[in-house]
Amino acid sequence: MNHKWNYQSITEEQTETSRQLAEKLGISPILGRLLVQRGITDAEEARKFFRPQLHDLHDPFLMKDMDIAVERLNKAMGKKERILIYGDYDVDGTTAVSLVYKFIQQYYSNLDYYIPDRYEEGYGISKKGIDYAAETGVSLIIVLDCGIKAVEEITYAREKGIDFIICDHHVPDDVMPPAVAILNAKRPDNTYPYEHLSGCGVGFKFMQAFALSNGIDFHQLIPLLDLVAVSVASDIVPIMGENRILTHHGLKQLNSNPSVGLKAIIDVCGLSEKEITVSDIVFKIGPRINASGRIQSGKEAVDLLVEKDLSAALEKSNQINQYNETRKDLDKNMTEEANRIVSELEGLADRRSIVLYNEDWHKGVIGIVASRLTEVHYRPAVVLTRTDDMATGSARSVSGFDVYKAIEHCRDLLENFGGHTYAAGLSMKVENVEAFTRRFEEYVTGHILPEQTSAVIDIDAEIDFRDISMKFFYDLKKFNPFGPENPKPIFCTHHVYDYGTSKVVGRDQEHIKLELVDNKSNNVMNGIAFGQSSHVRYIKTKRSFDICYSIEENTHKRGEVQLQIEDIKPTE
Repeated sequence: MNHKWNYQSITEEQTETSRQLAEKLGISPILGRLLVQRGITDAEEARKFFRPQLHDLHDPFLMKDMDIAVERLNKAMGKKERILIYGDYDVDGTTAVSLVYKFIQQYYSNLDYYIPDRYEEGYGISKKGIDYAAETGVSLIIVLDCGIKAVEEITYAREKGIDFIICDHHVPDDVMPPAVAILNAKRPDNTYPYEHLSGCGVGFKFMQAFALSNGIDFHQLIPLLDLVAVSVASDIVPIMGENRILTHHGLKQLNSNPSVGLKAIIDVCGLSEKEITVSDIVFKIGPRINASGRIQSGKEAVDLLVEKDLSAALEKSNQINQYNETRKDLDKNMTEEANRIVSELEGLADRRSIVLYNEDWHKGVIGIVASRLTEVHYRPAVVLTRTDDMATGSARSVSGFDVYKAIEHCRDLLENFGGHTYAAGLSMKVENVEAFTRRFEEYVTGHILPEQTSAVIDIDAEIDFRDISMKFFYDLKKFNPFGPENPKPIFCTHHVYDYGTSKVVGRDQEHIKLELVDNKSNNVMNGIAFGQSSHVRYIKTKRSFDICYSIEENTHKRGEVQLQIEDIKPTE
């Protein structure tokens, strides 16, 4: 892979701001620069960034309709109405349902939860779900991580005497559903200061408001923050602002006292003995929760997440782990097939998007396949399969390109669509696939920037090995948790040399374990370059080369750092 290195530049004024900021905070000017790049320009703001505090969370009642939502929930509980917690089958939806169910269940028992079947009902609110609610005597449904476009379905529910409270974070249409209350900071008349909450985050704010209105101490909510952290990391929402506070404290909860269900997943993932990070959620915990809805039923994920008995939770967790193994096999085979089809597409070099339709593909993993295609080909990708007489699918995007807007541009060809900047779902009549492919390509071609269609590594700062002290590393750790809008910093060092001990490692000899020196200091730095063994011949020539990397803790030698090398280039 030939990456382009994009050096992030800052103005002279920003350089001076970062120097002053570093001086006030007692940190390296390099880290002062990282703060300025993240829009943090004064010491007080930086202290809040480094030490996220729960008391800095916004008042939940600033959210439009929150007072109405709380009043309706209180009324339902006062009148002993049956309440149904309803949510999407992905990680965000299942964690959101689990959070709201677990909190209300402490104070009220006439409660149930429902996750639609991906294959029978599809995404969002289904008539089957509403019929289930009506049959079981439900008069209030709290829907999480979906529902913002369910005008027809919520109208149908009202005819059956069922009220809805919507907690969603997807972009609404011009016409909003006739729900009692709509909690969504992306609504056009939004009054809430932060609009990037996950679906589970919106559910948390609802429970925070409910607790306030009933004199319940905020500390009762803290055990639920592990679920919020899992949702934020898995749903790829920005980890700045309020999400940073929620994720920071959610990770603390996940590492110190996770709920029984999450503890069982942590055990199955082999993470029990290590400090869990955002990337552990993204690559290990999240996929297992997701696998339940992809392969079998999202309800099983909620069953696990609300479980109170550890041995029962471990049993459920092992079952979900099996679904994940099945998911991996399907994912591998479908991705290989999709990549083969893409390589045979006419005029691929001139295309700016990929749209694939195969009626035999498994609906549960098409979103993952779309993600893989964007990673390999650096183009927005839509992958579709057949469900009854419809083509249904998932879209994923490349950095900086709004795939939701591209899909919205083709809305007259679609039966349904929803999502946000980097991920969306859609369905259309099979005969519209060809026209959609053409129109989607036209929109992407007209709006995507050249740098969004190639492999680019954004480099935050050029540094020397002498800059990397243990104090520098511990200060850098305060930038955690990393994620969108606060990516893990990537550094670059020029003119480095093999110390003489670098070697190829790995089962297939695909990685390089490096010991490096630069020409500015005597520091010997350990590094690992995954999947880059093709560079080893050049490294062994004793000529200098440039590296870009993140700085990690050496998992084998506590208290030492190692460089995780993203790319290697001969020095020009």
